[in-house]
Amino acid sequence: MSEYKPFTELEVWKKAREFKIEIELLTKSFPPDEKYRLTDQIIRSVRSINANIAEGHGKYGYPDQIKYCVNARGSLSETLNHLIDAYDCHYITKDQLTLLEEKYASVMRLLNGYINYLRNLLNERLK
Repeated sequence: MSEYKPFTELEVWKKAREFKIEIELLTKSFPPDEKYRLTDQIIRSVRSINANIAEGHGKYGYPDQIKYCVNARGSLSETLNHLIDAYDCHYITKDQLTLLEEKYASVMRLLNGYINYLRNLLNERLK
């Protein structure tokens, strides 16, 4: 059995954190009237990614860990939707959206890889 590592050492959590910080900085340029609308929604969804990864990491069994990572994946997709909304409202440029879509895809690849890793561990345990 491998040595326990805190969630803060997970590469997926680190990349999701970078994504979160960048988006939180970006939302500071949104119009003030969006503070309790799009800005609030996007910050909640992007923060939920890391929170779910961390919460799942703290669970005892692989099924719970997988479930929370799947929830994180949903929050990641929700965040992309909000970024598209921001583009549609002309709060961000096409270039900004494209760059954020690339970062989204990078986090999604890591998250899917982590989910597959956890599923493999679960399958090994069930053998």
